[in-house]
Amino acid sequence: MCGIVGYIGEKEAQPILLSGLRRLEYRGYDSSGICTVSSDKNAISLRKLPGKIKDLERLIHKNPLSGNVGLAHNRWATHGAPNQTNAHPHLDCKGEIAIVHNGIIENYAKLKQGLIKEGHRFSSQTDTEVIVHLIEKYYRNIPLEEAVRKALLKLEGSFAIGVISKREPDKLIGARLGSPLVAAVGNNENFLASDVPALLDFAKDVIFLNDKEMAVLTRDTIKLSELSGRAVKRSPTRITWSASEAQKQGWPHFMLKEINEQPKVLENILSQRIKKDKRRVFFEELKIKEKELCSVKNITIIACGTAYHAGLCGKYILERVCRIPVNVDLSSEFRYRDAILSKNTLVVAISQSGETADTLAAAKEARRKKASVLAICNVLGSTLVRESDGVIYTHAGPEIGVASTKAYTAQLAVLYLLAIYLVQLKGAQANPTISRLITALRLCPALMKKVLKAQGSIKSWARKHSNFGSFLFLGRNINYPSALEGALKLKEISYIPAEGYAAGEMKHGPIALIDEYRAVVCIATESVLYEKMISNIQEIHSRRGKLMIIASEGNKKIKDLSQEVIFIPKINELFSPLIAALPLQLLAYHVAVKRGCNVDQPRNLAKSVTVE
Repeated sequence: MCGIVGYIGEKEAQPILLSGLRRLEYRGYDSSGICTVSSDKNAISLRKLPGKIKDLERLIHKNPLSGNVGLAHNRWATHGAPNQTNAHPHLDCKGEIAIVHNGIIENYAKLKQGLIKEGHRFSSQTDTEVIVHLIEKYYRNIPLEEAVRKALLKLEGSFAIGVISKREPDKLIGARLGSPLVAAVGNNENFLASDVPALLDFAKDVIFLNDKEMAVLTRDTIKLSELSGRAVKRSPTRITWSASEAQKQGWPHFMLKEINEQPKVLENILSQRIKKDKRRVFFEELKIKEKELCSVKNITIIACGTAYHAGLCGKYILERVCRIPVNVDLSSEFRYRDAILSKNTLVVAISQSGETADTLAAAKEARRKKASVLAICNVLGSTLVRESDGVIYTHAGPEIGVASTKAYTAQLAVLYLLAIYLVQLKGAQANPTISRLITALRLCPALMKKVLKAQGSIKSWARKHSNFGSFLFLGRNINYPSALEGALKLKEISYIPAEGYAAGEMKHGPIALIDEYRAVVCIATESVLYEKMISNIQEIHSRRGKLMIIASEGNKKIKDLSQEVIFIPKINELFSPLIAALPLQLLAYHVAVKRGCNVDQPRNLAKSVTVE
């Protein structure tokens, strides 16, 4: 959940490391630090403190670092409070070795006790400091990478680490188990990072480390090996994202930029996945054999957070289009509940980053039970992709805002296309239903643009109601997950308590909450259950609940129930979540801005949850 950056090369490391840290701010953090092997003192120079990177930059401006090799880190506190002592990097007793670490070391207390008995002095409350002292213990008459290897074999838990030593200033070591880490190839320089955006200004060719692998970087080489010592050969992957895609480009927040990118993202997905005759879907990277997909009898979707809500929509989509039973599980529950799977079960694992710890563990459990796993993911070469039998990339580009927006609608788009594809495989290419579905899907980018043109009214709507102490979101059928997602967005970035409910469940409890102090957001778009949704709205209206309604254009009667209505374009009900997502996202965004919240980096949250 934290950010790692490492550099070795001919240039001064400090500005490169700071640039990388700024690129990783979106991951969430509460302290930061940087160290280099000083070129003039042959020593490790260290600067770290709690707070934001701008505070670290002010500190470094007063007391700069020199050197051509170094490490930097954004920390999200787990063991020990967010203070200067607990911030990374951490040093050994002699100040000769420095380490940064993401993850959790589960046996750190036992290891620490033994190291203290051996005379090692600890200065922090972190689990990370155990690693650097273990390396120090073994770093006698052997190369740095061998000392690191010996230390890591003693650890239980998860880690991605970067290590440097003043005794071997021509090396930068990285290794991982359960937390992401990539190495990148430059010109007379090489890089290490926990996430690709940190490197976009400097390199495009990256090597994704697998679990239990180590990378030894020099200026000219990157050598991979397993922790067992066996050499590994892997070619770099070219990253097609541009550095500008990971910048605000004049927008006040990444979240608002990414909301407005959704029509373009959807257009790109459809142009890549629908053949020129516009009647057939294809996935060139899918890998799972068509024969195997044709034999699928049921589908289980596993995901967390926003991706889980996309999966819930996927249940409605797949069951309606394919007539295949679909279960949806939270990854954190699936991995522990001993799910019943068969060889005819397709498990669809959804994750924006491909590094979500619970989803990775759930996918591994599914494969252990002989089910085929299909990843829906945004990040090329991520761990989930490598752990799955097949993949469909969402190609949404880098999403920097912690609260997911364009990744969510990209996941929805892929689920629609997957449903159509599965029907195609069963010999229904000429089915007019498929043609109608593709035609309706292709209308969605233009309809999204239409919603975005009405942002002014949504902004006014949101800011007018930003003082409410709690919100209830209601939807029916395929827009029940939309209600859940709308509530999640609001509480993520505005910190207002919000709940999403299936509207038919309102009388089974939530109706007790309705009064003039609660805002109720109702998704009442044109659907087969529209009249039932209106009944729910009337129940709220009669109890003086503050109604905010999302309705289809042309609905003239809805104003009788509330003056607070946002109209969105009419669309086939099946595809309405793609359009309804936008006003819900904008509602959350503008409420949070009005309340003065940090929209892109909400408190206590991280973009990629890589620990359990």
